[in-house]
Amino acid sequence: MTTAPDRPADFTVRYAGDLRTELTHSRSGATAVTDAPVDNHGRGEAFSPTDLVAAALASCMMTVMGIKADDAGFDLGGMRAEVWKSMASAPRRIAAIHVDLWVPGDRLSEKDRTVLERTARTCPVAESLGAEVEVVLRIFWG
Repeated sequence: MTTAPDRPADFTVRYAGDLRTELTHSRSGATAVTDAPVDNHGRGEAFSPTDLVAAALASCMMTVMGIKADDAGFDLGGMRAEVWKSMASAPRRIAAIHVDLWVPGDRLSEKDRTVLERTARTCPVAESLGAEVEVVLRIFWG
């Protein structure tokens, strides 16, 4: 069994009641709130925990693509994504995450595009999702 690291927590989560949690990033103090979704007893007034997983996937893809672009000397400023998640039941879980990604840079070579797409598909969040979560990525260049 793995024990907790011998260092302060990366973030804390507090149950606020009424199916809400409050998250605090230890280093920066940044906060977020989650709410259970309407289809699962909540009010749907904030990201649900599974929404955060889906959003984290797109954010991770964009972050590692940005790192790769910086290393190669080009800028992906203005990159954006739209994300959808599909839930399964019995057990309730994320079945699929669809990410549409718009990447600026109509001057990117085919090699650069291939590297960036491979980078997105193998980001740490994507690599952490189980095989039972279908990830559908569409990239629109330029």
